[in-house]
Amino acid sequence: MSPDIVSLTQNRDQSHYIGIDVGTGSVRATLVDASGHVSAISTKDTQTWRDSNDSRIFEQSTTDIWTAIGTVIRAVLKDAKIAPEQVKGLGFDATCSLAVTDFEGEPIAVTKGQGLGQRGERNVILWADHRAEEEAELINSTGSIVLDYVGGKMSLEMEIPKILWLKNNMSPSLFSKCQFFDLPDFLTYQATRDASRSCCSLTCKCSYVPNSGWQKDFFKQIGLQELYERDYAQVGVKEGEEALIAGMPVGQGLSKKAAEELGLVPGTPVGSALIDAYAGWMGTVAARYKVDGKLSDVVPSLEESGHRLAAVAGTSTCHIVQSPEGIFVPGVWGPYKDPIINGWWMNEGGQSSTGQLIDFILKNHPAYSEAAKIAKEQGKNVHVFIQEQLEQLRVEKKVDTLTELTKDLHLYPDFHGNRSPIADPRMRGSIVGLELDDSLTSLYKQYHATLLAIALQTRHIVDTLNGSGHKITSIFLSGGQARNTLLMQLFADVCGMPVVLPANCDQAVGLGASMLGRVAHELGRRGLGKDKQAEVLWDIMVEMTPPGTMLKPSCTPKEKKLLDAKYRIFLETIEIQKRWRKEIEEASK
Repeated sequence: MSPDIVSLTQNRDQSHYIGIDVGTGSVRATLVDASGHVSAISTKDTQTWRDSNDSRIFEQSTTDIWTAIGTVIRAVLKDAKIAPEQVKGLGFDATCSLAVTDFEGEPIAVTKGQGLGQRGERNVILWADHRAEEEAELINSTGSIVLDYVGGKMSLEMEIPKILWLKNNMSPSLFSKCQFFDLPDFLTYQATRDASRSCCSLTCKCSYVPNSGWQKDFFKQIGLQELYERDYAQVGVKEGEEALIAGMPVGQGLSKKAAEELGLVPGTPVGSALIDAYAGWMGTVAARYKVDGKLSDVVPSLEESGHRLAAVAGTSTCHIVQSPEGIFVPGVWGPYKDPIINGWWMNEGGQSSTGQLIDFILKNHPAYSEAAKIAKEQGKNVHVFIQEQLEQLRVEKKVDTLTELTKDLHLYPDFHGNRSPIADPRMRGSIVGLELDDSLTSLYKQYHATLLAIALQTRHIVDTLNGSGHKITSIFLSGGQARNTLLMQLFADVCGMPVVLPANCDQAVGLGASMLGRVAHELGRRGLGKDKQAEVLWDIMVEMTPPGTMLKPSCTPKEKKLLDAKYRIFLETIEIQKRWRKEIEEASK
């Protein structure tokens, strides 16, 4: 099947940059010029392996991913009629998944069984993989300083629990031959054959502590002494070395082999990579915005960025905010130093399942097939159709708002555990207020209750961040959920602050990745180093980010009172679940 290609402009004269976004289920190339104008986009699906006997398992292949990257790069160049020589920089972002190779760069299988640790295609433990629960529990019992920088509790979705799981399940002789990469860093390694790692991946996902680096005592305590015994060669940054900050040039640019595979020119600058959500931050928070169709004349400063929360909302949602000093927030990852901008710190909250949760609620309802059929017959997206039906239902029931329509239905959204701010993978979802009703009306109400639950949890994260010292005053969205205007307005109303939508929700992450390529090109061309990275990067962000559209809170005082009550119930639901779990655990002893 050929990749999906969208041609957006015929401009062929300027320098161009390519951003590669490796998401949970696909690879996307975004070709842009220096103004941030998108010339072409190409997307190709990637494969994920599951285990029918273990729902925790999600695995991918770097070979499959790299092949897809070559396909989409060639596609955008062909579609936009851009010569490879016009591409002046390349940037990568990817999910925070663990990629495993040997020291020759060949993939090492991560599937439990006889082939574990041997060369094999399935060499990526996807971010959503929850096999390392016991390893995470061990890590969280250590009291190590590394826990201070992940909100007090490490997620099993991070890389060190996964590496420890591999150590516990693999032959020692095979384990010693492995290199471990956060997936974004693997991509720059594959492109350049330079094993330099990024500050973003190391500090956010690999227990690299700001200002002090690797923690030997921590690795010894959890049984990963092999890492320091080999001077951290398996994780890429030796004692005393520095990781690269976002966009800084990696090695000598594209290797000859990678250039041939991707259809580009050897030596093309490659910028140090980012985790996908952080690329979404880059592609949104420097935007000016339109209010009621009029563009604000305020050009955002780097200081203003500290008041803007970036929410990257797709299968899951990440919430990223930066500050000039490190702020410790219980249950929220960070503070991370220099993950994007030299000298600045970041915190990252998140919801493990949002877009995935909406799909789950819809597709597991008995009336979904009927709703999907009607929507298709009317030529509408099923979400648009359901939202139209909700509005009709509101009118029929003679209530003022959809919140009032579903006021007695309470959904708690942690069907895949809680990432923030509870930081508890054992949390589970619930629905209170169900009736003996499997009709379309029931489907519509459950859909709205799901959207509201996601918005309420977003408020929980924002309140926790601000309660710890952040000063968030607006939310900048990117990702597929930004198309859902009902959900976006709920964010504004529930959180009580404006929401800024990107010019194109599908382009923000890829745009951020392309900026990394331009930063690498500019730093190299001008002979600049780390001390100028912040200035160059922010200027590029302001220049390349298109204006967004602001949604202001619009709920009436009556609806606001109801939303506040729903929020209090949301918080109470958390405490009830914790109490019930404790009672069951005690009764099971």
